[in-house]
Amino acid sequence: MTTIAPLTQNNAELIANTWHYDGIYNFYDMSSDPEDYEEILSPKLRANHYFQVVAEGQLTGFFMVEPTDQPSIVEVGLGMKPSLTDQGKGQQFVQLILAFVNTHYHPETVIFDVAEFNIRAQTCYRNLGFMPVKRHWQATNGGQYPFVEMQLILNTDSDHH
Repeated sequence: MTTIAPLTQNNAELIANTWHYDGIYNFYDMSSDPEDYEEILSPKLRANHYFQVVAEGQLTGFFMVEPTDQPSIVEVGLGMKPSLTDQGKGQQFVQLILAFVNTHYHPETVIFDVAEFNIRAQTCYRNLGFMPVKRHWQATNGGQYPFVEMQLILNTDSDHH
């Protein structure tokens, strides 16, 4: 059974301090960006935006949902446990998160902002219907990096307003 719940302090510390990705993906280690690291460790900064994904009693991932200046659009960031990546489990993991976001936030559009080098994630998101809409530079990890914003239109039904 898989459950989604607000991210606990214990699991936030586990992610921040023990999740290390291989090779170029170490870009996603929480310790690579002091702001991300501080945010995930602080209950105040996490507020009610961070969630944990637990399957069979094991923490398998986390995600955050950030409102945007448009109520119909949310931005989602996510991370999967390093030992579970690159095994074809990404789509199912993302579908679980999208179902939760759709149920709890009812957005018309979901945005993922993906590092340009991360073709693995972009391919996964494309397979779920996300489309790249723009490329931009993002300040993170002590520098500026190219990112691709990808969008998924969930609800075009205007009866939801």
